[in-house]
Amino acid sequence: MKRSLSLLLMGILIIGAVMISGCTDNNAGETDTEVTGADELTAAVGTHGGEPAAGFNPITGWGYNHEPLIQSTLFKKDSNADLINDLATGYTVSEDGLVWTVKIRDNVKFHDGVPLTAKDVAFTFNTAAGAAGDVDLSMLEKATAINDDTVEFKLNDNQATFIHKLSVIGIVPEHAYSEAYGQNPIGSGPYEFVQWDKGQQVILKANPDYYGQQPYFKKLTIVYMEADTAFAAAKSGQIDLAEIPSSYVDQKVKGMKVVSLDSVDARGISFPMQPNTGKKTKDGYVIGNNVTSDVAIRKALNIGIDRQALIDGALNGQGQEEFTGVDKAPWGNKEAIFKDGDLDEAKKILKDAGWVDTDGDGIVEKDGQKAEFTVLYTPSAQERQALAVSVSEEAKKIGINIKPEGASWDKIDTLAHSTPVVFGYGSLDPTDMYLKYYSKSYNPGSYNNIIMYNNSVVDQYLRKAITSTDQNIANENWQLAAWDGETGFSPKGDATWLWMATINYVYIVDEDIDMGTPKIQPHGADIFGNILEWKRM
Repeated sequence: MKRSLSLLLMGILIIGAVMISGCTDNNAGETDTEVTGADELTAAVGTHGGEPAAGFNPITGWGYNHEPLIQSTLFKKDSNADLINDLATGYTVSEDGLVWTVKIRDNVKFHDGVPLTAKDVAFTFNTAAGAAGDVDLSMLEKATAINDDTVEFKLNDNQATFIHKLSVIGIVPEHAYSEAYGQNPIGSGPYEFVQWDKGQQVILKANPDYYGQQPYFKKLTIVYMEADTAFAAAKSGQIDLAEIPSSYVDQKVKGMKVVSLDSVDARGISFPMQPNTGKKTKDGYVIGNNVTSDVAIRKALNIGIDRQALIDGALNGQGQEEFTGVDKAPWGNKEAIFKDGDLDEAKKILKDAGWVDTDGDGIVEKDGQKAEFTVLYTPSAQERQALAVSVSEEAKKIGINIKPEGASWDKIDTLAHSTPVVFGYGSLDPTDMYLKYYSKSYNPGSYNNIIMYNNSVVDQYLRKAITSTDQNIANENWQLAAWDGETGFSPKGDATWLWMATINYVYIVDEDIDMGTPKIQPHGADIFGNILEWKRM
């Protein structure tokens, strides 16, 4: 049996320095992993799948973009990212797109034995809409239980992408919900909550009454560790699976394998679109940037930066080139992708726009304004820091001075309207793209259209896409919003962002664990997205 987690958390302090010191040698310090109970799994998650500050509450964001484990959703996505029924058995939509009627299973019970009904579904969505959590439910007017197995959703905007909202919010029990719900959650999912040792671990057990396939692993322990510590724990045989930095991808640990998962999780730098004219937000934060508001700067960076060089260096090869933020999605526009790393063309764009190095310091200027600006990143995200530094080095080749700077999210919130930021986005819901570029989606206090982009042609495409019930028509208009041959939000058009790469999620895993067919990873990771397929070989 695996050593207890209490011993692990104390022992890591002793063994951590020894184990980490051997990380530079592929063959150094190889150890056999310890044998665990065949039906138990211990996994360490850190930066991307870390501990939820507000607890395991779908109302405040738990489960958004990843499998909630404890709760069930109406729909879920399979390994091909297609929506399939979960709690729902089917749905209909009114002709005007404003009324959605969903039928649910009639044999589902919460972990405390109380039946789950449409009242719980309606309660969950009405509460989530009022809480203004991570999921945008601004289009939901009201959810109503018609009977025990039928719930009706009335919308104030006929957004066809509402179906995606029904796949990311876990259903909570009305009878057992309170402000403290996230600390001791009750759901109807494949796993039941056992205990949460804050800052250390959460323990779950298989739900014997689960309506779906029973999980192979009857006990699931999720340990919250920083990447270096998790790697040391994996090497010492304390855990079965750990998320590791891309820099560790070539490390060898006897009895374990490295698994690198593709994602739609893109890293990009936002470009404030407005010049700095002295305007401020309602909170008093400066709006605008006199360098990034010039389309020539934005286009030159997009075409001059060598994305593959960024991936090879900053991400140790663990990623793929990204040009629009949604290249890998069904609504990505291949016509918006181009050959990058063209320094000559980038310099020509700058020169033609009046950006010239007149003082010989290697940085171009225009009307007395140096082509330089700060790029903010969160220091806790290693890949964002590495990308910011690498972009800075690349930008100097075309005469632009980018100054990377680490900052907390609290500080970033005060500067994001005037200062470029390394953000991460990646969802299989196109609504995220709508919120990023639709002019009227800008909302002070959120990251929606943080760059204050306004293009009426793009707005028209986005509205047609989000309201279309025909997926082919919707995808066509999502694509046209990026580039229609004349305009769009992509680098070929307004060059609103500098999208650099989609990152790979890298894990070290016991070699005897069969992970089935993992889902393509969204922003934040969904390593347990197909947990019902996992088993020991």
